[in-house]
Amino acid sequence: MNKPKNKFYILIFIILASFGFLRTYQAPAADFSESDFNRISPFNVRSLWLLRQIRYIIESYQVDAETKPATEDDLLHGAAKGMVEAWKDPYTRFVSPSQLKDEEIELEGKYGGLGMYIGDRDGQILVISPMEDSPAEKAGLKPKDHIVKVDDDVVMGWTSDRVVQKLRGEPDTNVVIWVRREGEDELLSFDITREIIQLKSVRYEMLSDDIGYVRLSQFKHNTDDDTRNAVRDLMRQGMRGLILDLRNNGGGLLDVSVKIASLFLKNGLVVETKGRAERANEKYYVDKSQYLTNMPMTVLINGGSASASEIVAGALNDRGRAKLIGEKSFGKGSVQTLFPLTDGSGVYVTIARYYTPSGKVIDHVGLSPDIEVKGEPNRDKLKDEQLQRAITEVKKLLRPVAGKR
Repeated sequence: MNKPKNKFYILIFIILASFGFLRTYQAPAADFSESDFNRISPFNVRSLWLLRQIRYIIESYQVDAETKPATEDDLLHGAAKGMVEAWKDPYTRFVSPSQLKDEEIELEGKYGGLGMYIGDRDGQILVISPMEDSPAEKAGLKPKDHIVKVDDDVVMGWTSDRVVQKLRGEPDTNVVIWVRREGEDELLSFDITREIIQLKSVRYEMLSDDIGYVRLSQFKHNTDDDTRNAVRDLMRQGMRGLILDLRNNGGGLLDVSVKIASLFLKNGLVVETKGRAERANEKYYVDKSQYLTNMPMTVLINGGSASASEIVAGALNDRGRAKLIGEKSFGKGSVQTLFPLTDGSGVYVTIARYYTPSGKVIDHVGLSPDIEVKGEPNRDKLKDEQLQRAITEVKKLLRPVAGKR
């Protein structure tokens, strides 16, 4: 064996071992080959050496490095996060073990914070939608508000995940958010008190003798069951026409959205996903066991309607079941899959985009309403212009059968 070459591989082995890449590698250093190195290393030798230099410089000269050392996990997760961000997809992201646990709690419907969905678009952190009855909604935050500053930190260039961590905190503590809003010359500030967010995703009521109203705030576990029960109850109360309100619904679980669309569709396609990998190309059809009614209905959407809510609205509209009323939806139409990693962290990767049954792309485009009505949800339903227009449209559909009651 060539001795200089062998020394080179021994040096590479030492560099890799210092980063923890070879903790499970048991072969003697003398047997370490170039193919072994290329197989296990995410970077070439020069890149690894650059990382080693950066770590050495920081640990040797940064003013707080000795008293506040970074852990090996912090360094590794920081490097992973930076690598993922290099693809410049705001929805492809690395999450640490603690962040992943937080997100699992959120899907269960109870966590501490402000109660709003945010997203990254064109380098800006935008409010997708405040949740109903949340601190964010009560304070007056609106869809598409551009978050510029949180407390003393300017968040330009931050990831949405980092902003979420900044916004969360102990209940009864305050956070100040500065936003730029379309049509306003000055930044707007909101001093908001954090709360334990307990989400009720389905609300419903009869608006008149024969028109029912179902409001979905998000698509989480059990939202499909709750929606089914709500529609059944309204039907028992005499509902003959339905208004499905998806305004400021930031989305949630894909399978739940398919089941909810299935309540109103007898058969056929709900949504299609298209991506590079074979597993990303899927067609999701109606779950026939979920079907309840073909009664006349309309769907309310606005700039806060995103992701799963756009799937439901797009399917019902494309299939001729409901007109869309309100304003253009947000346009978050992509599929993220979680790839769990060995240390409890994970990577969410955008593997596909959504397409409505007619082939419309949702992502970065959104859904345009059939009847555009400017306005915002209002607790006083008589002052809610979008809702009132939806009621008018449902009544038009009920007229032909009014004499058959």
